[in-house]
Amino acid sequence: MPTKLRPSAKEWVRTDRFSRTGTSIMKHHYIKTISQKELFEELNKDNTKPKVKQKIRNELVRRGVKIVKRVITDE
Repeated sequence: MPTKLRPSAKEWVRTDRFSRTGTSIMKHHYIKTISQKELFEELNKDNTKPKVKQKIRNELVRRGVKIVKRVITDE
């Protein structure tokens, strides 16, 4: 099974505005379907767990992206 960034979620799709009928679909958050920009944003967050950060690094290496760590300076 592919690596997930977040747990799967059930998403409700309404088919009619006036009635309660509709369908629900499962939304899977596979790491291979997420854009590179979103992966870097998630990697740079302070509250991202180390396990998830490693998953992101592995995916970026798989895509052939070189990660350069830089120190943030206030100038």
